[in-house]
Amino acid sequence: MSHTHPYDALTPDMVLQAIESLGFETNGRQLALNSYENRVYQVGLEDDKPLIVKFYRPGRWSVDAIMEEHEFSLALAGKELPIVAPLRDESGKTLHNYKGFLFAIFPREGGHWPELNQPEHREWMGRFLAQIHLLGESAQFIHRPGISIKTYAEDSVQYLLENNFIPRDLLLAFQTLTDDLLIQVRRCYERAGQVKQLRIHGDCHSGNILWTDDGPHFVDFDDTRTGPAVQDLWMLLSGDRQEMSIQMSDIIEGYEMFREFDVRELHLIEPLRTMRMLNYSAWLARRWDDPAFPHNFPWFNTPRYWEDQILSLREQSARLDEPILMI
Repeated sequence: MSHTHPYDALTPDMVLQAIESLGFETNGRQLALNSYENRVYQVGLEDDKPLIVKFYRPGRWSVDAIMEEHEFSLALAGKELPIVAPLRDESGKTLHNYKGFLFAIFPREGGHWPELNQPEHREWMGRFLAQIHLLGESAQFIHRPGISIKTYAEDSVQYLLENNFIPRDLLLAFQTLTDDLLIQVRRCYERAGQVKQLRIHGDCHSGNILWTDDGPHFVDFDDTRTGPAVQDLWMLLSGDRQEMSIQMSDIIEGYEMFREFDVRELHLIEPLRTMRMLNYSAWLARRWDDPAFPHNFPWFNTPRYWEDQILSLREQSARLDEPILMI
């Protein structure tokens, strides 16, 4: 019996037909963009600039959860923040269904990845994120999950172990290490205390940000969740501790022009980084039945990958015991 994946049915013709079902006249040109969780294409139109269409991964989000993403994006755009929000059709709908695929269309926006090597650019990002968080704390998600030790770390480790992704000769090392890491992560959360949870971008890395002469804008809120504000800040950091301290100081300086930053959240930077590492491995494992993943991530699930992961997690264990960044 041949193995098939739901995305196998999403042919180039179906992509065009989905767009045309909304009344657009395409010119037959399409370009697959760099997206693995969903399928995203640039589609050419006859008499207008191209559109971006995103086909949501079947079974990942409920309709209600996707609509919370759209409503948050539209509310941010309504505040004149540079968010690329989904386009509405004549009836006001942003989410569409074509032959079982949920999809949304977006305007195409140009720009380049941010380098953030200048203090003023980091302050700009801080101002931008503070305004997102101001709106984010004004309401709550009901259908989208939060970022927590359980969802990002405990569930990830459990999935990897229960589905036999860890090589037998590395199993004990992985189990022992992750048990210790979870204890360290919990201690860091205890030191932070009860920090505020709000609607955030959730996946604030450079690939989701485009920079133009007018500043930054976000192009993807697919992973928007409930979590601490610092989750949207720490992923902008790079380099050694001293460099990250300088970068975070610049970001917070811009951030506090619009919203106060709770410095207790600095205790969560390394725990969140640890949790993201575990969640990333589990994400690849959960998607391994999608042919696009073995093709684009051939290094995953090899003995070398898990050896490197264990080494990286051991290094992360040391970081969890370091003092928080000075700002």
